[in-house]
This record gives sequence, C-alpha cells and structure tokens, in this order.
Amino acid sequence: MTREGINYFMRAYLKLRYRQLWKSTLQPSAVQQNQWYQLLQKARLTAWGKKWGIDQIHTTEDYKKAIPLSEYEDLKPFIERMMYGEPDVLWPGKVNRFSKSSGTTGSKSKFIPVTAPNLRQTHIRGAWDAMALIYHAHPDARNFADKSMLMGGSLSRFEHYPKTLIGDVSAIMISNMPRIGRPFFIPDLETALIADWELKLELLARAGAKEKKVVMIGGVPTWTVVLFRRILEITGKSSMREVWPHFQVYSHGGVSFTPYRAQFDLFFPGPGISYQEVYNASEGFFAVQDDFQKEGMLLLLNHGIYYEFIPMEEWGKPQPHTLSIQEVETGKQYAIVISTNSGLWRYLPGDTISFVSLSPFRIKVTGRTKQYINTFGEEVIVDNTDQALAVTCARHCAIVRDYTVAPVFLSGNTRGGHEWLIEFEKPPEDLNVFAEQLDQNLQHINSDYEAKRYRNIALAPLKIRALPPGAFLQWMKARGKLGGQHKVPRLSNSRTTVEDILSYFVPIR
Repeated sequence: MTREGINYFMRAYLKLRYRQLWKSTLQPSAVQQNQWYQLLQKARLTAWGKKWGIDQIHTTEDYKKAIPLSEYEDLKPFIERMMYGEPDVLWPGKVNRFSKSSGTTGSKSKFIPVTAPNLRQTHIRGAWDAMALIYHAHPDARNFADKSMLMGGSLSRFEHYPKTLIGDVSAIMISNMPRIGRPFFIPDLETALIADWELKLELLARAGAKEKKVVMIGGVPTWTVVLFRRILEITGKSSMREVWPHFQVYSHGGVSFTPYRAQFDLFFPGPGISYQEVYNASEGFFAVQDDFQKEGMLLLLNHGIYYEFIPMEEWGKPQPHTLSIQEVETGKQYAIVISTNSGLWRYLPGDTISFVSLSPFRIKVTGRTKQYINTFGEEVIVDNTDQALAVTCARHCAIVRDYTVAPVFLSGNTRGGHEWLIEFEKPPEDLNVFAEQLDQNLQHINSDYEAKRYRNIALAPLKIRALPPGAFLQWMKARGKLGGQHKVPRLSNSRTTVEDILSYFVPIR
C-alpha cells in the first residue's frame, strides 16, 4: 500500500476513534464509576489491597474513607518490591517497566510502575486519541504519509534486577510504538533511545535539517527550542517554516506553553500552525487539547484512571475532603488525585488544575502543589506568573527563554518581595520599566498579590535579574538534569534554587 493509501486508511480509522472518544464524554459520571469499579477488582488481588481491606469496600465513599491519600514516599516500599520482581504488590502479576521521573523540585528519582494495561489503555491509547483530534482539526493531515519527529528519553536495565526496565515514559512509549507508525517517525528507534541527551539533540537536529517533509513534532517546549535553534544553525535558514514548509502541528506538554508562544511564532511565522497541549505524565495520559482555538484540555475519563479533586482550601489538612467529577466547578483550583491501572491508589502526582469547561470536562494545569509562593500570603501560582510574563513580553516585544521566581525574605527594616531570574531570547529595551509593568500585570491577575503590594506596605516591587544566554541550560547540565523530563522550577517558597543558579552566573544587570 502506498503512503497516500495508508494515510487514507488511517484517516478513516482515526475518525472512528474520535467518535468513540467523544461518546465517552456524554456520560462522564457513569464512565468514571465504571473505571473505579474495574480498578477496584484488580486491587483486590494485590498485597496493597489486602493491607487496606479492599474486600470491605463497596462504594466510592467507602473508598475515600478507608484508603488514605498517598504520595510517592508512601508507595515507594511497594514499588521497590515490584522492581525486584515480586508479583501482585500494587497490581496483579509482575511489572517489568517503570517510568523514571525526577519531578520538578526533588533531586531524587521516582519510579512509577507502567503495567501492560497502563501502557496500552492509558499512554498509547491517549496518544492515538491525540492523533485522532489532530486529524479531526486538520482534514488534510499527513502524519501517515510524511514524517513526525519525537523527542524521547532513554531506557536502561535496573542494576539490581536486570529484568526490570527503567526510563522516561516517552522512551517506554516509543519502544512499544505500533509497527504501523514507525515508518512515519524520525529519528530511527536506536537514535530515539540514546541516553546521552546532548548527542541525541545533535543527531535529532541533523535528522531534522535533512528531512523536509516533517509535519509534526512532539516534545517539551524548553528542549524543542534548543533543537530548533540548532537546526537553524545547521541549515542557515531564518525560520523553521523554511526548513519544514509542510509543518502543521506542535504537540507540547510538561510545562506551560504560554511563555514560549512568542518564540514559536517566530519559528513558524504566519498562519496554518496548530499547537496541541497534552497532559501525559509518568503516571498516566490525563488530558489532551481537543479544540486548538480554545484554552483547556479534554479530560480523558475512560483511560484506566479514576479521578478525585482536592479543593485548595482543603489542601494541607490531615484528611482533606475530595470531590468526584460531578462535584467540581469551573474557575477553582484543585489538586488532582488519581487511582490508576498502574497500581497508584489515591495518589497525588503533585499537579494543580482548574476546569475551564464542565460539558465536556476540560482542564488546564495551573501549577504544582510544591511550586508556589505564599511567603507573605500572596498565594502566587505558576499560572499567574506565566500569564503576567506573557502579557508583559507582548507589550515590550520581548521573548523569554526561561525563568524562576523566589521570595526575598524580610531583613531588618527591609520589606520582603519577589526576585525573578529571567533568561531572555530578546530582552526588553528597558528592564526597569519591564519589571514595573510585570509587577502591575501580576497584581491585576492575582488579587492576593495586589493586596500585599498595596502602597508597598507589605511587599516591595518585584526585582528582575537577567541571566546570560544559555544560563538555565548550563545550570541544568551542571546538575546532571539534561533531558525532556527535567524542567526549571518556576516558583519556590525558598531561595534554594535561585541561590544555586546565582552561584553559577553573574546576572547581566
């Protein structure tokens, strides 16, 4: 069959997937109840289920009362047993794949089980559904006629039990990619799974510079920007549209796209490019943007995950009250709780979300439960700083590569405040004016910050330190944190990250 024939066949197949996906949004409560029931039957067969008396649980309310919320450290002893080959621990049978994730604030790795159902029914199914939404939005899509590029991680054997594989979830997905998809992706499988991130980026750049018919790329914005810059160096072109004239879709996730949008508009000037956000974490494929013209991602309700949501006013309580899908409201912040077909039970992945729509359920990721600044009662979250920075950059025709923010603590008669470290792609003409307007925009977005900034009584105006080009990349490299799973922490209630970065670099001004 020709490539055109394959693309025609896949378009018909993805149209069917699209209908099935949309059908699951029509009865969300029933779908979620069924997911919970199916998961509970699996839990009964595990050591974890026996510990918590799963046999005595018959309703979701029983489940909430009997099963405590868990973080990684709570499940770590069970996961370690699984990594050494013990069966029936958190999930029936043996599990030989584990997604390695460092998170955004911790220095130690987390290992998330990737069971066969989790890989097939959650991650790969989510990827197929994301593709179905692309073909729905682009009837002329050619992903199965031309080429797409993926920026994945790597896999290795667990040193203490070589039958166990560990690596980025992207690498696990790539290594298990359906055969029909492999001819339409670059680079080759061997290159895609190289562990040396700098070498991989160079090989990706050379492959991307050579291949003209790339129509899609997927990856974390931070590293995609680095890749694009290298491709432009190799080709001598002024924009990626010149390199890839048929390009249609950039699929992104991991960090907010808001601070990077201006850069990508320069890479692909003019109309015709779609940006699709996906929420695919080590723990599961949770959501995907279905309408490329609107904010929010469609929450995937029928993909082996049962959701609960903690209102942020409950966060920090010993036994916070959680809400089911039918109880949430738009515009409120929630910490997400998941029970999954990877054996994570009432697990806190650490993300905060808000709902932008309830019919269907669409969400946006607003930050991390451990990434916020509330030193002075200002309650600033990542979504606030991303928005304020984007608005300010647009006004000043500036472009930001990366940033991080930390508090400036009270000292003697000195007021507290916020310190921003920003690496600019295109700096503003006047950094002081930029800082003043960034401060004003943040006040406009966050009323708590505005109250603390009132007449400079509680908080001083924010301060910006501009870092030299490449600073964040060099800092991450020095810490051994290169790769798609690693991101610069946006916000912190401590100065640890900021002081560590400043120990490497002298700010420009």
